[in-house]
Amino acid sequence: MLSKNKRQNVSNTSAVEVAKTGSAKDIILWLLAIAALIAATLVNQYLPGYWQAANDLWTRIGIIVALIVFAFVCLVMTHQGRAFKILLKDAVVELRRVTWPSKDETVQYTWQVIVVIAIVGFFIWLLDNFFNWFVGLFIG
Repeated sequence: MLSKNKRQNVSNTSAVEVAKTGSAKDIILWLLAIAALIAATLVNQYLPGYWQAANDLWTRIGIIVALIVFAFVCLVMTHQGRAFKILLKDAVVELRRVTWPSKDETVQYTWQVIVVIAIVGFFIWLLDNFFNWFVGLFIG
């Protein structure tokens, strides 16, 4: 019964409210994730000198991938990670509400953009030529 109420409370809160909350667990998880990502960048250079099995390329790739996955899991378990999940769920809901343009509207808007780009490009070309001429008067 408590878990259902807790889930309802979490789903009713906004992503910003969840992200602003924090705890000591979040700090530890962030530090673990940062340490894992730093270790992932150093594996290729330093690990083969300390561990013979790391001379194999695929072993190093596996360790790097495992460290990145570990860091990602640590970040997902933080309050900010939960807030990101809430944000993604809200984005999916909003995308369902979007009214997408029809094919005819898309073609019409595309041609309008192309015409405006051509007009602005021509205007910038004229300004460029004018300023080249004007500066040429002084430079000689």
